[in-house]
Parts: sequence; structure tokens; C-alpha cells
Amino acid sequence: MTEEVRGKPARVVVADDQTVVREGIVMLLGLLPGVEVVGAAGDGEEAVRLVAELAPDVVLMDLRMPRCDGVEATRRIRAEHPGTQVVVLTTFGDDESLFPALRAGARGYLTKDAGGDEIVRAVHSVLSGDAGLSPAVQRRLLERLSEPEPVQAPPAQPPDGLTARETEVLALIAEGFSNQEIARRLHVSTATVKTHINNLFGKTGIKDRAQAVRYAYRKGIVRPPAG
Repeated sequence: MTEEVRGKPARVVVADDQTVVREGIVMLLGLLPGVEVVGAAGDGEEAVRLVAELAPDVVLMDLRMPRCDGVEATRRIRAEHPGTQVVVLTTFGDDESLFPALRAGARGYLTKDAGGDEIVRAVHSVLSGDAGLSPAVQRRLLERLSEPEPVQAPPAQPPDGLTARETEVLALIAEGFSNQEIARRLHVSTATVKTHINNLFGKTGIKDRAQAVRYAYRKGIVRPPAG
């Protein structure tokens, strides 16, 4: 594949639901050597269709799109057309955007402040078998790898009908973490954490965080520190 990439431009489909942004990316890439834009899609569904029709080398994929978002489109493309690689090109660099996209099969991830040369490098990197990641994304991945592991999984049968995730949130409350810290450790939004807390409070009759700590110790969800 590397020799093929060196011998001819990489054939690229651009997928973005904002017309001005999509046309701007197409125009930018048209000025740069090493890439040829063969199609443009306004949503994930159209991106999947164009990949089936045109067999491009790479899709530059936005994430937040109607009908079929970029994560689902990436998953479908990688499953149905493994010869096409996906490089995410999005405004969003948060964990809730980054990690689902990579798990879906994206080999590259750039934010939209990337320059044309950086986009071209990412395209050729993924075609050569490497990852096409922006420096900021690489730093975030390294930070993620260096983070301590979340608390150990709760008991197999959580009490009072709690789900595994609700029990995990309860354990983190008992460990003294704030909602924002829990969100970062579990790689979810603070709104999602609040929803889990409301649900577990309703199921257990807990009224506040102090009661939550006592409940977690009493039920064996967490253990008191040794000594």
C-alpha cells in the first residue's frame, strides 16, 4: 500500500454536514499535492453510500452529523469496506468524541484547526499503516494510558437493583470524588454522572452524599482503608 500511495494521489471522500465547511475542506485539499477528492457527503449515511460506490482510500469524517453520525458511519465503513481508512476531522477533541471514534475503527483523528499539510500527512500515514493523530490527540492518549485504573468492579450482584455503572459511580462517590472527577475517570459527561446519581439515590433511598458513603461501606461496595 505504501508504494501505491507514493505513486498516485490518495483518493479521498469528505463527509461533513455543514456545506460551507465541507466545501472549504474540498477546496483546500484541491490545492495540495498527494490527495484527490473524489466525493463529498453531507451526512454519515451518504458517506457510507459513496464509499460503496467510489471505493476511496480514505474518508475524512466529521462526527456530529444527522441521520447517521460519524462514529456509526466509521463502524459501518470499516466493517463493510475494510480497504477504506477513516480519518476523523472534527471540532470536538473531548474523550466522549475521541475514544468512540477510535473504537469504531478510525485510524486518524484531527481537529478542524489542523492545516492542510497536517491533513495530508494524516491521510498518507493511515494508508501506510500508521496512526494519523494530531499532537493534541496523541497527548490525550498518553494521558489516558497514564491515568490510574478506575476502582475495581463492584460485586456481581449489585444491591437494590443498581446497575453496574450506578454501583461504580456510587463507589467513586464513597472514594471522595466529585461529579467532575467521576466524569473524567469514567470518560462520560457530568450530566451523565448526575443522571446515574439521581437513579441510584432513587433506588436506594439515599438523600445525600454522606448517606451514599455509609451505604457503600455497609453494602460492601467499597472497603474501609486498611489500618
